[in-house]
Amino acid sequence: MIDGPYFVLTVLGVLGTGLTAGVFCAFSTFVMRGLAALPPAQGVAAMQAVNVAAVRPAFMLLFLGTAMLCAVVTVVTFVLWPDEGTVELLVGGALYLVGSFGLTVVAHIPRNEALARLEPGGPEAVAYWPVYVREWTVWNHVRALASAGAAVAYLLALV
Repeated sequence: MIDGPYFVLTVLGVLGTGLTAGVFCAFSTFVMRGLAALPPAQGVAAMQAVNVAAVRPAFMLLFLGTAMLCAVVTVVTFVLWPDEGTVELLVGGALYLVGSFGLTVVAHIPRNEALARLEPGGPEAVAYWPVYVREWTVWNHVRALASAGAAVAYLLALV
């Protein structure tokens, strides 16, 4: 069984990836649906405000801290190659680093930046909003599943 500091890192990995999965799940299951139900100008303005609010210490500590933790666990696993939990730890790290953090960088940040440049009531925003909601939400489903999968993988490494 994993023990000592490695155990603590893995438990923190379960918590961080699980909490992140919960945030993404909330967005996928009801936040984006609620925003999509608004008139486009209101939906765009609300999402612009959400995107600004997300880049605050509380969420960034969770999201980036978990990414750093997953990177450390992955590197330590490669170096130590423990007798138990190796596959689960590597899968957990890969799921979060690629499926959550990586997708954020390549699929969400560019869309959020494009949305931020638009005037909420302008014709470009009205035209872009349905595309943004659809694409952003699809990739968010993947982030939620990847984060949840990482939490499960880390949990399996502990048992």
